[in-house]
Amino acid sequence: QVQLVESGGGLVQAGDSLRLSCAASRRTFSCYGMGWFRQAPGKEREVVAAMTWSGGIVYYADSEKGRFTISRDNAKPTVYPQMNSLKPEDTAVYYCAANMAGGNLKTGPAYAYWGQGTQVTVSS
Repeated sequence: QVQLVESGGGLVQAGDSLRLSCAASRRTFSCYGMGWFRQAPGKEREVVAAMTWSGGIVYYADSEKGRFTISRDNAKPTVYPQMNSLKPEDTAVYYCAANMAGGNLKTGPAYAYWGQGTQVTVSS
């Protein structure tokens, strides 16, 4: 079984930046794509960013374009969302997910494996 481990969350002030990390359990692990989702209290889980492992397709939520970026390290393998100019509205649990067979990377059902989530809290 593939395990995904997120890290890098925490309590930050508005305007700060965070770099999250999602690492797969096996060095030989390969997938079609990986995505980051977030879920705020009382709200549905929503996609923040997603990419094919090759980097040929990259998606960012419209509201986050210019603030959030995503990159990867093929050797580990690890994916790194970089979040800049954080706002209180960004407060949520952030989840990493891996897609093994393709499909629409903007939707949760496309992903077979999920991490446990990491809490990001942005104060005013």
